Amino acid sequence: MTVAAPFDPACRRCHRLATFLDEVSRKHPDYFAAPIPSFGDPAAAFLVVGLAPGMHGANRTGRPFTGDHAGLLLYQSIFDAGFSNQPDGLDPADNLMLRNCRITNAVRCLPPSNKPMPEEMRQCNDYLLDELTASQAPRVILALGQIAHQAVLHAYRLRLKDYPFGHGARHALPSGQQLLDSYHCSRYNTQTRRLTPAMFAQVMNEARALVEGDVAPAP
Repeated sequence: MTVAAPFDPACRRCHRLATFLDEVSRKHPDYFAAPIPSFGDPAAAFLVVGLAPGMHGANRTGRPFTGDHAGLLLYQSIFDAGFSNQPDGLDPADNLMLRNCRITNAVRCLPPSNKPMPEEMRQCNDYLLDELTASQAPRVILALGQIAHQAVLHAYRLRLKDYPFGHGARHALPSGQQLLDSYHCSRYNTQTRRLTPAMFAQVMNEARALVEGDVAPAP
């Protein structure tokens, strides 16, 4: 059973990831190249769960989705839904503030080829559980992609078949939290139009409505 654990910024549980970060740090000495902390209000009602840091995004800047293509749509949509003070998050020194919103990743370290292994997902899962079950736990969770969706379910030891992933799907968890699903806002998904800004805005607006109590939670 997964037991929640506070995030360890010096974590080296996964040999493959720790070794890879050492290599990246030698090649890019100005990069953050370490486990990425969550960003935003620790007591937020809305938690966004991504997959893992990108090489030249969060792995470079030290802030989730900051500096990569996926962050362009994510931070714009967060702003449009009223969860931040500005529509972009290109640099950690840009004064971006999230409002009642927090962003984390299922895996905190950059994986080679952007593909974490199942064991690495499991090793990081207690950090996610800590985010999900904090004293001021989020009421609404947005999973960006199927792997983030599965990571949330694994943290709670829920069966995947009982909560199928689908863009725009909404699930009521036994914890009382609402889990929303979206395709990941990756460059591939947006360029192929698998995920459009309008599709993403619809999910983000549903999250806002749930946070504000404007719509009934999923049964």
